[in-house]
Amino acid sequence: QVRLVESGGGLVQTGGSLRLSCAASGSILSINLMGWHRQAPGKQRELVAIILRGGTINYADSVKGRFTISRDYSKNTVSLQMNSLKPEDTAVYYCHALSGRDYWGQGTQVIVSS
Repeated sequence: QVRLVESGGGLVQTGGSLRLSCAASGSILSINLMGWHRQAPGKQRELVAIILRGGTINYADSVKGRFTISRDYSKNTVSLQMNSLKPEDTAVYYCHALSGRDYWGQGTQVIVSS
């Protein structure tokens, strides 16, 4: 079992920055990848960024050059630094971990005002 707890969402103006963090607990040694997904109102959940155990990172095209994912293995956290935010980044952001099966956090709201 893996438990994920997100923090760091909020309200920001266009062009601003936010940093999301996700703390993992439980069977963390078995985690193969961690990442962030988001779901905007009326839309399907979509991948934002993932980081694999070996360090490979992938981003959605819509966030490349603006968002940076990182993982701190000593603190069992994964973070998402979001810069140059746009109104279309408004969504609930979910932390995700793959460890035999998918685990999800409860989500944190990000609102970008125009």
